[in-house]
Amino acid sequence: MLNRRDFLALSSGAALTTLGTPALAFPESPRKRLAVVTTSWRYRTHAWHMAERFLAGYPLRGKWHKPAIDVVSAYVDQRPEDDLSPGRAKEFGFTVYPTVAEALRCGGDKLDVDSVLLIGEHGNYPVNEFGQKQYPRYELFSQIVDVFRKDGRTTPVFNDKHLSWKFEWAKKMVDTSKQMGFPMLAGSSLPVTWRMPSVEMPNDAPIEEALVVAYGPTDIYDFHALETLQCMMERRAGGETGVRSVQALKGEAVWTAMATAKNPESWSRRLFEACLSRSQTLAQGESFSHRYPTSEQMREWVKDPIAYRIEYVDGTRATMLLMDGLVTDFTFAAKLKGRKSPLSTLFYLPPNPNVAYSAALMENAEKMFVSGRAPYPVERTLLTSGLVEAGLHSLADGQKQMATPHLAIEYRPSKESTFWRR
Repeated sequence: MLNRRDFLALSSGAALTTLGTPALAFPESPRKRLAVVTTSWRYRTHAWHMAERFLAGYPLRGKWHKPAIDVVSAYVDQRPEDDLSPGRAKEFGFTVYPTVAEALRCGGDKLDVDSVLLIGEHGNYPVNEFGQKQYPRYELFSQIVDVFRKDGRTTPVFNDKHLSWKFEWAKKMVDTSKQMGFPMLAGSSLPVTWRMPSVEMPNDAPIEEALVVAYGPTDIYDFHALETLQCMMERRAGGETGVRSVQALKGEAVWTAMATAKNPESWSRRLFEACLSRSQTLAQGESFSHRYPTSEQMREWVKDPIAYRIEYVDGTRATMLLMDGLVTDFTFAAKLKGRKSPLSTLFYLPPNPNVAYSAALMENAEKMFVSGRAPYPVERTLLTSGLVEAGLHSLADGQKQMATPHLAIEYRPSKESTFWRR
């Protein structure tokens, strides 16, 4: 309980933090200039969710936070009739330029921004034979880097979601950032949103097996589910060693694998139960409010289940399940050596249209833009991008196991997870 002296100290402007948590780590510095490079800026697109956090601010620990960052320019690749960028530019005082180079130079002849927000999501782009939408993230990144090279200066770059639909290009993006010496961050909101319960996978955790249960279509939601998995798996004993193989299963093959725990293609039913027990959207039979579904009900509701079976280089195994029709959220469970019950949690996503979890992601982008240091390794997203590609190739190749020597990506996670806890 606060005494009178403590209360007065707080009331007079002393720093107030949630008990047991650090104060917000945004150092005092001159305002930064941000360029937004995006494929589409329409209602509920990722540019709408993310770029506008730097225009209007976002809720943070019970306050409305206004970043010390000004959006000064933008490039929008596709501009249909409902394009929001002209109105946002007029209201907030920035210019939408016809090329990436002009946006980064603000119409001048030299790089004139301090950071770049690259959002290659949404828009009308081709889909290849593996079901991958070919967003031009690599192409836009290459245009950004071309300005860096010509002008002799770099800035931090945040890339939304996958690095690229092609792993070769994704790796080139990461390699380029390291060779040129600019910080890079990438990925989605899942690793940084709230968790219920608010658990952190311990560093060097003795993980024996892990499972994530999610929903939605491949190439979009498998990335989210795999990032949910990877932000936990990277904290296992020895750090990240990369992935040896991936096998995707679909339809009846998924139900067959689930039928017996002795099947080598199966996964722990206990972890599956732990995931469903954390879900807030578990499907129900008529007139029931909360009942564990039977196998028959699951088969009825989930028309096209997808599983990605992942074997890491160190021998650890994990599974991603897309169970569209059974859940509409993301849950994780892991078996840890010496622990009787699974470690499990729900990765909580507040509802549309506010989607406050995008604020959690942009807080991490903001930290990089201000400090010049990425809060967590971009290699997580590089590995996840490769897992999506491998899973889709396995599906297209008769659900065969795919050897993935190119995914032997080693890295160490950040000391502490960066998910929102308060």
